[in-house]
Amino acid sequence: MRYTFTLLILSFFLLNFSSEAQQLNLSEDAKISILTIGPGSSLNDAFGHNAFRIQDPTIGVDTIYDYGRYDFETPNFYLKFAQGKLLYEMGSNNFLPFLNHYKSQNRWVKEQTLDLRPEEKAELFRFLRNNARPENKKYKYDFFYDNCATRIRDMLTTSLDEKVNYTPDFISETKTFRELIQQNVSANSWGSLGMDTAIGSVTDVEATPWQHQFLPQYVFEAAAVATINRNNQQVPLVRTTQVLYQNSAEQVGAPFFMSPLFVFGLLSLLIIWITYRDMRRGSRSRYLDGVLFFTTGLIGVVLLLLWFATDHSATQNNYNVLWAFPFSLLFFVAIGRKQPKNWLHRYVIFLLIMLLLMVLHTITGVQKFAIGFIPLFVALGVRYIYIVSYLKKNKRTTSIKEEN
Repeated sequence: MRYTFTLLILSFFLLNFSSEAQQLNLSEDAKISILTIGPGSSLNDAFGHNAFRIQDPTIGVDTIYDYGRYDFETPNFYLKFAQGKLLYEMGSNNFLPFLNHYKSQNRWVKEQTLDLRPEEKAELFRFLRNNARPENKKYKYDFFYDNCATRIRDMLTTSLDEKVNYTPDFISETKTFRELIQQNVSANSWGSLGMDTAIGSVTDVEATPWQHQFLPQYVFEAAAVATINRNNQQVPLVRTTQVLYQNSAEQVGAPFFMSPLFVFGLLSLLIIWITYRDMRRGSRSRYLDGVLFFTTGLIGVVLLLLWFATDHSATQNNYNVLWAFPFSLLFFVAIGRKQPKNWLHRYVIFLLIMLLLMVLHTITGVQKFAIGFIPLFVALGVRYIYIVSYLKKNKRTTSIKEEN
């Protein structure tokens, strides 16, 4: 009885092992393709997406593998996300639900079927399955250098032993990382304002054709002209291209009166009007100055933390601290007093110099700044000039009174 039971158990495991082994062996009819998904309406999917599709009707496989997923149940999720320490992961899914998901979001889906030999398909499939294992699927995400798009290209070239050759023909002109971002996100949008404030001058250098592929659209375009080595001859990597779903046209962008340029334009006009009123009255709206020091200083502290206390490569060398100077947070109470210390006007002169340096950085191309903040920069300059003149005048008046 025990012997019979043992045979049954062994047979069960052998059958399951045999079934799994069959699934690992792709047939001659198998196809492997790269899927490219168009941009979505929200900021987190504004750049599109890429995935591999493994299709084999003979063994009933139609699976996608993609990167860029994350687990909300990760301990200290938001802290790790802010620090750039959150591990992203690879995932897999059945093709049809995957396609329907993007159809429901009205996002186009294109498929490039790769011209691979049976052994190359088998190797890429094995590579992806191994990469999807729990112990292998997590990786350190980087927006520009290691994301859901670059992983598709890198996994393809790695699994095929560098047989794939990418040429720079897919781009007509090189652009900076910031310019590439703004192809998908309008410069005068709140998403762009946040990114342009948080990311530093490292994004204002020209991206190489290889680096362009941090965006899914360029993965598609690069694959379209890439080749693969066949007996020392280069043949096209992509055999066929088709559109699996064509989205319908939608109105893009919010009304101008809801844009950063309009909102900060109104706020800046208010600051300039208050400054003009103060000048006519010979007074100083000290609470306004306190708010400006507190707000710009707080933003500056956040930018410094993103620069030095995180693993985000894109937030380094951020010269937004020239207008959002962190030390202003230390002096917002002092500037809000009715009679500030005499030395404080020198600090405001220093802030004016920082604004001029920011203009110089813009002209020389060291870093571009959010266009939505341009009215605010003008208003800060006007306000700082008035504060300096007022404090100097107040100092002279105080000195005369003391002499008398």
